[in-house]
Amino acid sequence: MLPGPRPPRVPSPLRVLPLLLCLLLPAGCGGGRPPADAAERDVRRAVADWSRTPPERLAGIPLEDWAYEVASVRRDGVRASVRARLRYRLAGYDAAPADSERALELALDGGTWQVRSDRPAPGALPQLWDQGAVTVVRGTYALVLGSAGQETLAEVAAEADRAVPAAGEAWPRPWAGRVVVLVPGSLERMAQLLGRPAEDYRGLGAVTTGRVGAGTGPADRVVINPEGYAELSGPGRRVVLTHEVTHVATRAATTATTPLWLSEGFADWAAYRGTSSTPEQAAPALARAVRRGELPAGLPPTEAFAFGGDPDAVARAYEGSWLACRMIAGRWGEAALVDLYERAGREPWPTALDEALGVDPAALTEAWQDALRAELG
Repeated sequence: MLPGPRPPRVPSPLRVLPLLLCLLLPAGCGGGRPPADAAERDVRRAVADWSRTPPERLAGIPLEDWAYEVASVRRDGVRASVRARLRYRLAGYDAAPADSERALELALDGGTWQVRSDRPAPGALPQLWDQGAVTVVRGTYALVLGSAGQETLAEVAAEADRAVPAAGEAWPRPWAGRVVVLVPGSLERMAQLLGRPAEDYRGLGAVTTGRVGAGTGPADRVVINPEGYAELSGPGRRVVLTHEVTHVATRAATTATTPLWLSEGFADWAAYRGTSSTPEQAAPALARAVRRGELPAGLPPTEAFAFGGDPDAVARAYEGSWLACRMIAGRWGEAALVDLYERAGREPWPTALDEALGVDPAALTEAWQDALRAELG
């Protein structure tokens, strides 16, 4: 049966009132964010004017595309607090902008808003220049920024200039062929830049930061631990920097599926490649374990590389990873090792092994264990 005609609906006063208010109010009722009042617009304009160029104290740093994007404004009379995102590039190094969450404080002075302070936003990592004056040294392949003296930074740049070609020889694939090195003033300041406890980096010479995968992003930063780096010999510094620069070189081929032992082992293989270091010399912790009859049951798992872990266990993980890559390069060839690295970042691990080396995971582990017995036993 078809329904009969419905009586006309009478608009409810409760529904009509909001409509009338929408028509009467100048802002309208689009449901979006209301427009900023004049004072907020003045604050935003003041930030835009202030941030047109980098501060004069950063003039030595090759910055470009420097801009602050205001996210929020909170006013309290003649003062204002602003949350903003700073974006910038290091000219000649960053393929995409680096960014930083910032907290700005402004004050009304003579009818004009003036920026009084610029700090990392709560919970955000600081920039190197937040820690004090920055000295800049340019090498052939390296840009070194730091709080140390010119002579120290020049030595780091010279070592980085040796590391870049060495990494390129080990990784014969396209990459930027240059590196940004940060040298903070202390271990504690290094930890602040990275957002982790200082104890996590004690004893390390350097670490590398960056985004894994082939997506466009700012250049990786090699961050020196000035205390750990100072304790290294000349050859030790060369190994450390070549290791870290190799991470920069292989970054585009490294993904979440790349085994950590392969990533770290390849970087060490590149660092020791061409040196006279023997397995006994470069893998002392693992050599002691093998002589005690403690042959590893498998290739090092991800958790074996955890910051703050047992130093001897971490050392064995790195040493075992290096020897695995050394064994692959010696048995199947350097080109096969590079091919395996590339495949491991885009294919399931068993498939990558089969395509690159023609073995399965169990066979690779057995070959590695045989090599450990032969070279360290």
